[in-house]
Amino acid sequence: MLISEAFAQAAAAPTGADFMSLLPLIGIFAVFYLLLIRPQAKRAKEQKLMIEALQKGDEVATTGGQLGRVSKVSGNYVILQIAENVQIVIQKTAIQTLLPKGTLNSIEKE
Repeated sequence: MLISEAFAQAAAAPTGADFMSLLPLIGIFAVFYLLLIRPQAKRAKEQKLMIEALQKGDEVATTGGQLGRVSKVSGNYVILQIAENVQIVIQKTAIQTLLPKGTLNSIEKE
């Protein structure tokens, strides 16, 4: 025989330690889910609801930093009035924040 019985028995893994060795890995995944995945999914859901609820007259900030008032909502695009007689067409997904009413008026007075 090439391998003695003593070496063959020592190479066998204990049967009860398999599940216990997976507990830290399961714990890491649970913490990862609670701290990263769940809050990000919640923010994405809130952003989607905000974009779907856009209507004429809303004051918004885009991801590029433009502030303006929504003039028209159509399909995947929004016409945004950024100054008097200046309107731009942007995608709905470019809208980052819905501003409180009157924000643009307070900025323009400064």
